[in-house]
Amino acid sequence: MSMFGNLSDKLANAFKNFRSKGKLTEADVRAGMREVKLALLEADVNFKVVKEFIKKVTERAVGTDVLESLVPGQMIIKIVNEELTELMGGTQAKLTIASAPPTVVMMVGLQGSGKTTHSAKLAGMYKKHGKKPLLVACDVYRPAAIQQLKVVGAQLDIPVFEMGDKANPVDISKAAIEYAKKNGNDMVFIDTAGRLHVDEEMMQELKNIKDQVDPTEILLVIDAMLGQDAVNVAESFNDLLDVTGVILTKLDGDTRGGAALSVRHVTGKPIKFVGTGEKLDMIEPFHPDRMASRILGMGDMLSLIEKAEQAFDEKKAAELEKKMRENSFTLEDYLDQFKQIRSMGSMEQLLGMMPGIKPGALKDAKIDEKAIDRVEAIILSMTPKERTHPDIIDFKRKRRIAAGSGNSVEEVNKLLKQFEQTRKMMKQFSSGKFGKKGKFKLPF
Repeated sequence: MSMFGNLSDKLANAFKNFRSKGKLTEADVRAGMREVKLALLEADVNFKVVKEFIKKVTERAVGTDVLESLVPGQMIIKIVNEELTELMGGTQAKLTIASAPPTVVMMVGLQGSGKTTHSAKLAGMYKKHGKKPLLVACDVYRPAAIQQLKVVGAQLDIPVFEMGDKANPVDISKAAIEYAKKNGNDMVFIDTAGRLHVDEEMMQELKNIKDQVDPTEILLVIDAMLGQDAVNVAESFNDLLDVTGVILTKLDGDTRGGAALSVRHVTGKPIKFVGTGEKLDMIEPFHPDRMASRILGMGDMLSLIEKAEQAFDEKKAAELEKKMRENSFTLEDYLDQFKQIRSMGSMEQLLGMMPGIKPGALKDAKIDEKAIDRVEAIILSMTPKERTHPDIIDFKRKRRIAAGSGNSVEEVNKLLKQFEQTRKMMKQFSSGKFGKKGKFKLPF
């Protein structure tokens, strides 16, 4: 997650001073905290939030437990981690599900914040959890807003309720809830209109919808790229609508990260979800403790494991284990494994969750995201027989495969060599050289 790259680097530099000294004095702590304060301000964290945060951390860090500790530097990082977690809400805040369906979620925010796509993303997330969502098109002002919702709804196979762009949004909302009750939709996501700035007319309409449909949740969608302005937007919406939670979007963008650290503290409302990319499955529940760990370069193995579990297909894994035992692993299976890894997200995102890899360290790294595309193109250029029996692929066939996939013969050779190495390794696993037979589990 690149948004915290600079902040992570600056905090790491501040912590170096703590780590390099065996014992710390109160003056050492205060000097280090000045650097932490500058790092947070440069990351566009709200000034009042920074002031209070530094005060809390300093009070704890100059305590005898820390200064007399054998590893005071680590103790301070632990305190910063705990206070960052607290700053962002402490614990995960889940979406409230209504005791009597449908659960009505009203999505609000400025135009361009990502309301429409995140209405669909959320609906898609809950559909995976067995819910039957309905999307509601209440933005009757922005050209093509209704069509956009229909397009993303169709991609996720989620119905969209709309009454055209001449109907009143309050009437649309009420009719949609009646429709949901009759058709067994247990979750309703209302995509409301936004403007380029907060204005009275928009707010009045949102208040009217709220008064008439009494939503279970009012989620404010905020673009993390807004930085300091995100806090002002959050305050305006919260004052008028009393929102129940926040969705931060564009967390994959090259922003300074201040919004994530300020919004919760300023509004008192929890961040419930974060958008981490453009694809419709790129949304995650917000875990303050995991985010704090990512910011401090400690990784986020729990989120990485959850992504792996979502991508993991048990039936396919059982088939693969059988093929390994029988030594019948093919290039088709090889391609399948790459697809499962790719469904977990971009390599930069996955590496950013590994402990010890700071987000900033990946900034200039050459991560070849197109490598899987090349593998796919090469394998798909082969005949079914070649995929099953790669040993028949001679130079003439390699030339044909290279031309068909838009790659060089060298790339084809490289892929075949990697496949052969993988097959050998799997043969060793299945023969029990690396543990009990049949006990091997895929690492993804």
